[in-house]
Amino acid sequence: MKYKNIFGMEFDLKKIFLLTSLLIFPNILAIFHFSLFGLRIHFFQYLIFLAAFIFGPVGGVLSGGVGSLYTAVALGNPYIAIGNVILGGFAGLFMKKIGIMPSVMLAYTVQLPWLWLTDVYLAGMSIKHVNMIVIALLVSNLICGAAVKLTARRIKRLFFDVR
Repeated sequence: MKYKNIFGMEFDLKKIFLLTSLLIFPNILAIFHFSLFGLRIHFFQYLIFLAAFIFGPVGGVLSGGVGSLYTAVALGNPYIAIGNVILGGFAGLFMKKIGIMPSVMLAYTVQLPWLWLTDVYLAGMSIKHVNMIVIALLVSNLICGAAVKLTARRIKRLFFDVR
């Protein structure tokens, strides 16, 4: 059985499984990171960008929001989830028009004022700490965007009837 919806596509069980995975697994990937020159590099953005590529802005918004719940709760910073909603939504909005890497960087640029203002003024973090987060997210987004560029079309072919 197939359904039309806000994504503008028909859904079957494979697509529902993929979307559900892209909503849940960013929470798990957020647990893992590595340090590079004192920066914490994360990979959960890969799944947000992949959701944006496959399901468009709505997929990016859902993956960014639902996929950030663990981090937002664990760090006591609900603004993280909203920032990732912005990141995923704008990546999905731009993705079909300007390509993966420009979309990732443009979405990051749109997210940046939200991240900086909420972390400094609402979460009470120091400017120095927030600036380190900004740099770490830039590096993480570049790595994750490049990974999506390398893998997204193959993954989409596994779940969609795309030639």
